[in-house]
Amino acid sequence: MSTTTIESPAAAAGDAPPRAPQPKAHWLTRLRRDWPLLLMAAPMMLLVWGFWWIPTLGNVVAFQDYKPYTGGILGSRLVGFTHFQLLFSDPEFTRALVNTLSITAFQLVFYFPVPIALALLMHSLVSERLRSMLQSIVYLPYFFSWVLVIAIFQQMLGGAGLLSQTLRGAGFEGVDWMTNPDTFILLVTSQAIWKEAGFGAIIFLAALAAIDPNLYEAAAVDGAGRWRRLWHITLPGIRPVIVLLLILRLGDALNVGFEQFFLQRSAVGSQASEVFDTFVYYSGIRTGDFDYGAAAGLFKGVVGLVLILAANKAAHLLGERGVYSKS
Repeated sequence: MSTTTIESPAAAAGDAPPRAPQPKAHWLTRLRRDWPLLLMAAPMMLLVWGFWWIPTLGNVVAFQDYKPYTGGILGSRLVGFTHFQLLFSDPEFTRALVNTLSITAFQLVFYFPVPIALALLMHSLVSERLRSMLQSIVYLPYFFSWVLVIAIFQQMLGGAGLLSQTLRGAGFEGVDWMTNPDTFILLVTSQAIWKEAGFGAIIFLAALAAIDPNLYEAAAVDGAGRWRRLWHITLPGIRPVIVLLLILRLGDALNVGFEQFFLQRSAVGSQASEVFDTFVYYSGIRTGDFDYGAAAGLFKGVVGLVLILAANKAAHLLGERGVYSKS
C-alpha cells in the first residue's frame, strides 16, 4: 500500500520557514559598528542641544514673575498659571489666534496642493533640459529674503505698481492690494506660494522619482490613460510623503511666520496682520514682559504638539506610517 504525503502550499512552493527574530546587539557592539555615523551626526546634535533642547528649560519663565536683571530664573518667584489667565482674557491674543488659524486653514486648502501640482507638471515633461530649467526657475525665489519678496510684490501690486499703472492707462481705477486688509490673506498666501512652492515641489519630485517606471508601462499596456495612471499609480506612490508633510504642517499651524507679517503690519494694520509670532514680539519681547511672552510661546508649543499627535494618530488609522510608528 502506498501512502500519499500532502504538503502544505508553502512547503510545495519551497518557502523556507520563518526565521526567529535576531537578538538585539549590545550597545557597545553597535557603537563600534556605527561610530562613523555618530561622528557625522555629532555637530548637528550639538546644535540641536545648544539652540533647542537646553533653551527649552527656560519655559519655566512662563510660571514666574520673571525679573531678568534682579532675580533671573533662579531668583524670580513662582506665580503659577497667572500669565496664562491673563493671556486667555487678552482680546489681542484672541485676535492673533483667530488670524493665525484662519491663515493656516486658508493656506492648507489653497497653498498646500500647489507644490504637488507643480511637481506633477514638471515630472510629466519629456525634455530633461526643459525640466531642469523649470526647476531652477521655480526654486530660485526660495532663496530670496522676505524683504525682497515684499518689495517685488509692492512694485507689482502696490498703489503705484505695474498693475495699477496698467489699469489707469486703460481708463480704469487703480488698485492697491498691498494696503487692503480685506484681501491681506490672499496677498500673504500668494507671496508664500511664489516664494516657497518650488522648495515643496522638489520634495515631491524626489518621491515621484522613487516610483517604479514599470508600473506606468504595465498600466499603459493594459489600456490605462494618463488620468487613470495618475490616480492609481502616481498619487498612491507619493501619498506617504503627502501625509507626512500634512502632519508637519498641522503641527506648525500656529507658526505662519514672523518677518512676512512684521514687514506688512504698518501697511494693513494689526487687525488683519496680527498673528501669533507678532503678538509674542509686541506683547512680550518689545515691552519687556518676557514671562508673558514665554506663556504665549509655551501655549503655541503645546498646541503644536497636540496637533502633531492627533494628525499622526489619524494617519495610523488610514494605514500610513506618519511621523513615527510604534512598530
